[in-house]
Amino acid sequence: MGIEELTECLIAPATQVALIIGVAEVIKRAGCKAKYIPLIDLALGLVSGVFVFGMLCGYGIGYGAITGIALGLSACGLFSGIKNLNKKE
Repeated sequence: MGIEELTECLIAPATQVALIIGVAEVIKRAGCKAKYIPLIDLALGLVSGVFVFGMLCGYGIGYGAITGIALGLSACGLFSGIKNLNKKE
């Protein structure tokens, strides 16, 4: 595995998840209800996956869509985990 493949398979998705979380947080602070954030995460992940993996990396739209859904769900889960950690009991 070369450095390019390592970047595509490990670093790019981790960066995309962080960006999805950041953009969703900005949207939430702009006035969007928190209950819609998981849907926003999913949509952002799908768009990001199709664009980066489907078009830029050349893996195809199907692979990009599946990867994008995984990215969005990862961002949503991480968002929920951080939210749950910050709750006062």
